[in-house]
Amino acid sequence: MFGFSDLLSVAISAFIILPIVVFLRESGYLIVSKILGVENPRITIGSGPRIFKIGIFDVRKYYHLYSWFSYDDIRRKNKFTYVFIYAGPILVNLLLALVINALLANGILHEYKNFWERFIFYAFYYVLFDLVPMKTLNGMPNNGMIIYEMLRYGKRTDYNQQPFIPTTTDVEKEYQEQMKQIKKKKEVQE
Repeated sequence: MFGFSDLLSVAISAFIILPIVVFLRESGYLIVSKILGVENPRITIGSGPRIFKIGIFDVRKYYHLYSWFSYDDIRRKNKFTYVFIYAGPILVNLLLALVINALLANGILHEYKNFWERFIFYAFYYVLFDLVPMKTLNGMPNNGMIIYEMLRYGKRTDYNQQPFIPTTTDVEKEYQEQMKQIKKKKEVQE
């Protein structure tokens, strides 16, 4: 039977664990791209109006699962660079889940065992859906499909014209335009 403790577990998963796992996943892009020398990197967490922007971190008002990494340019443009960038989120979540699992197995994190087991579950959930090659609903390839295509064909093979990772400059322009439209609609309503 679903009780209050289960409801509390769902709330902790949705509002604490998932945002952390999503942030760490997006950080995987950042870590790898910093090694490879990207220009103007940014991690955007959420969507809608900006709550705050500090350096490369842009936090938005609405749901944290809609998050992304962006950059303007990269020093080395070859298939292995792109494979490494798209493997970054997979590697970060996989490594973190394995380390936490090892700590649990050795009794180090046993005090908050349920929390850490749920954390590992969601980390592996993202690894699974990042790793298995597939197209998403909008026709964009996931990270696994991009890695597969880059290794097999050395290039992008889908017909979608959108970039895999948007440029930070374009994302900022789009955000500013959306905020202008929202402001106009609010003025009209008043």
